[in-house]
Parts: sequence; C-alpha cells; structure tokens
Amino acid sequence: MSEEFKIEIVNPEKSFLVKEDVIEVVVPAFEGEMGILKDHISIISFLKPGIIKVFSKSGEENYYVEDGIIEFKNNNLSILTSTIISVTDLDKSKQGDLLKKAEAEASKSEISDQAKYLADQKVEVLRSIN
Repeated sequence: MSEEFKIEIVNPEKSFLVKEDVIEVVVPAFEGEMGILKDHISIISFLKPGIIKVFSKSGEENYYVEDGIIEFKNNNLSILTSTIISVTDLDKSKQGDLLKKAEAEASKSEISDQAKYLADQKVEVLRSIN
C-alpha cells in the first residue's frame, strides 16, 4: 500500500511546487511544528515564520516561509503563502537582507505583541539557517 500523498504550494506569483510522491511534510504551524503523513485527519491551520520540510521519494527539500495557510484533506496538502524561498536558493546575501529587515521590524518601539512575536520568529529562523 502506498504511503504517498500530494502537496501543492502556491504563492501569489505562481504554483510554486507540486509533488505527488510525498511521504511526510513538517510545517511551522502556530500550534507548533506539525508533521503530516498520508491519511492525516482533515486540518486547516495558519503558518508562522519557519521551515517547511518536504520528505519524498526523491529526497528532502526545505523551504523558508513567513506566513500562510495550510489545508490537508483527502490526502492533498495545499499551502498558500505570500513568501516562500527554497533554503538551497537562500544565499548569504539574501539571508542577510531578510534578517536585517526582520531585526528592524522587531526593534520598532510602536509594535503590537503579535507583530513582535512574528518578527522575533523570523529573526530566530533566519539565524538558524546554515
């Protein structure tokens, strides 16, 4: 019996990724990191800044996201996000630019608790990427 399911990641510009041989996906949900396997219960959740890990027959792929919504239903995982970058495409310069922007956002004096939390998450994740 196959243990695979389908994933589709969409950003405003295009359909970013479509794979049908996915074994597991780990997403940075607000509730915490969530692992999704075939036949997971139906779920809708929001993403916080973090790394989406996609495990498939062809290997592991990691993507940096800042926000988004996931829906898993009938062994189809849909991820809608405004910002997604493959970690392998994230060079030191781009990572540094994103980090500076997130640090500036986090250090604003007039910032809501939620915005501060999200900015701090971006800073933490960007610093953790090698």
